[in-house]
This record gives sequence, C-alpha cells and structure tokens, in this order.
Amino acid sequence: MGEFVRVEVEDGVATIRLDRPKMNALDAQMQRELIEAARQVGEDDTVGAVVLYGGERVFAAGADIKEMAPMSYAEMSAGHSRLLQDFTKALAAIPKPVIAAITGYALGGGLEVALTADFRVAGEGAKVGQPEIQLGIIPGAGGTQRLARLIGPAKAKDLIFSGRHVRSAEALLIGLVDRVVPDADVYAEAKKWAATFVGGPAVALRAAKQAIDNGLEVDLATGLEIERVQFAALFATEDQKNAMKSFVEEGPGKAKFTGR
Repeated sequence: MGEFVRVEVEDGVATIRLDRPKMNALDAQMQRELIEAARQVGEDDTVGAVVLYGGERVFAAGADIKEMAPMSYAEMSAGHSRLLQDFTKALAAIPKPVIAAITGYALGGGLEVALTADFRVAGEGAKVGQPEIQLGIIPGAGGTQRLARLIGPAKAKDLIFSGRHVRSAEALLIGLVDRVVPDADVYAEAKKWAATFVGGPAVALRAAKQAIDNGLEVDLATGLEIERVQFAALFATEDQKNAMKSFVEEGPGKAKFTGR
C-alpha cells in the first residue's frame, strides 16, 4: 500500500483507490504506486475484477503540472515521459476485467487512467477531457492512442485539439463512457458490475481480454491467429473441461469455475 494509492479487496473485487488530496494530481510517486497496485491485483488470485476509483469528489484532475512545468526536454525525454507510458501500460495490462468509476473530473492524465480500463461508469455530474493542448502539449500517457481507438480518430481529435471538457451525457453518446448514473451511485455501480465477473472463468476472461486488446494492434489475419492460439490453449484448463461437461449433462449456465 502506497502513500497515495491503496488497494482494497472485498468479495473478490479489488479497488485501486487514488487518494492524493485534493484533486488526485498524478505526480511521479503516484504513478509508481499505480504500477505496483496494478501488479498486486494482477497477481492476487483472490481478485476476480478491479475498480479504479478516485473518491466521491474527483477521479483525477490530471498530471501534476507543478512537478512537470520546470522539466527540460532532456528530463522529459529520458525519464518522465517513459514513466507516463509505463504506469498506464501497467494498468491496461491488468489481466482481469477493470472498471473505472468516474466522479467529478477525469482530465488529462486522469482520463488517461480511465482509458486503461475495460469499462467506464460516470456520474451525472462528471466531466472528462484531454486539455493538454491548453498547456502547449499533447496527451502523453496514452491519450492520443487509446482515445482514438475507443471513440474514433475524428472525435478524439475534436477533444484533443480543443481541450474542451465533456459532460457525462455527451461522453456516453460518443462511447467514451459506458454507463451514467447519479453521482452518489458511481462506486456502488462499478463494484456491482465488477462483481459479475467474480467466480467466473478467470483464465478465459484473461484470454478474451488479451485477444481483444492485442488484436486491435495488428492486422485482421494476425488478430485471428492470436484468437486461435488463445482459444486452443483454453482446452488445457479445468474450467473448460468442467464447464463443457456441465453443459452436456445439466444444460447452460450451471457450471462452477475454479479459475484453473
């Protein structure tokens, strides 16, 4: 457990909690703690799904600009820009379903953290965006790449070129978030969604996530080969044997999974 990031596990759902008052500005220490949190939940076999959460007031207002402002090109190129990429890559690589619970602001690096999740639940009052252009820079923690893949290049360019803040209703319309609920219900809704994956076929869920995410980076033929290899590998698991036996003998929906 870090100073600004902590992991809480309850009934198979892990919460990675961002807690750096007052706006969860993502400084280098927090980014390193997020790498460790991602490793921890990924390796914990008791965890079936993960929620990323910044608290009732704000998800994360962005990177720590006071920390970044005095950095030189050499400092940014050799070190910090790599850390920005590394911590979001670590979150995106968590081999389990991940849901971002967005309250208040998720801006700049905060939205880039949310983009690493598989799904996003936003409060009715939430605002998201990539305002880096207003600082004379561009998103550096995956925003230009993950946002374009999620909502398409034209919509991503609109948000990145303008730096404007998007309310949750518009974010839902363009596919930037998946559900919008009352602000007070965001965390509970994300946990409820995450709980649906607990006790499921963990190896198959991991394979599905890897096949989809890795397949998006390659041509169709290569993506189909990734799928074929993952599909075939699942026939070496206990879950596949037990679930198919259960289907034949008892019908669908009655299988119990061990995650092996």
